[in-house]
Amino acid sequence: MSEAPVILFDKVNKWFGDFHVLRDIDLNVAKGERIVICGPSGSGKSTLIRCINRLEEHQQGTIIVDGVEITDDLKHIDHIRSEVGMVFQSFNLFPHMTVLDNLVIGQHLVRRLPKAEAEEVAMTYLERVMIADQAEKYPGQLSGGQQQRVAIARSLCMKPKIMLFDEVTSALDPEMVKEVLDVMVDLAQEGMTMLVVTHEMGFARTVADRVIFMDEGQIIEENTPDAFFDNPASERAQNFIGQVLHHL
Repeated sequence: MSEAPVILFDKVNKWFGDFHVLRDIDLNVAKGERIVICGPSGSGKSTLIRCINRLEEHQQGTIIVDGVEITDDLKHIDHIRSEVGMVFQSFNLFPHMTVLDNLVIGQHLVRRLPKAEAEEVAMTYLERVMIADQAEKYPGQLSGGQQQRVAIARSLCMKPKIMLFDEVTSALDPEMVKEVLDVMVDLAQEGMTMLVVTHEMGFARTVADRVIFMDEGQIIEENTPDAFFDNPASERAQNFIGQVLHHL
């Protein structure tokens, strides 16, 4: 790699009590790289990306994000969270605030932007996710797909260098999945560094530079999408692909 990786995991281990959820994870992510992380439930995928912004704490090994090592230092954690956007399966919008205010509050509190400027930024990103006409509505008045697009726009307002997506379409009705994936495809084409936990294999083929397959807390396999889907090296990956494709 010509540049230092924007994310580096070196021999990272994590336990929940006695459960060893991440086992000796080594991973380098280059700036602008798009990585899809897949694998069966309970394999450690979501925990892996939640360690990147310290939503989960690792017990062994080293994680460096944007040149800063993640430790207990709150200043470092705040810096990393300001550079890393995250979108969850549940939309995590404030139900008592309008869509516009949901996008303004973080900019105001964290970025210290004046309200008028924050609203301008918010409208720019609502237009980008094709939902500007819903700015004055409340989250409960929107469909699931619309709420998820608002959640993506809210993260983008913070001008992150890295975006993390944790199963963002799994709670959506099938007809809403495409509208969210389309926004993510656009982001990928603009060169955003992205780590995406998903079972959307079509998205992985279209967008990913690299597919990482996890099982039982380990990275079992990583490859280009074509090589991974057409010729998986491990039996566990073969079984997983067979099951996922069978359900499509």
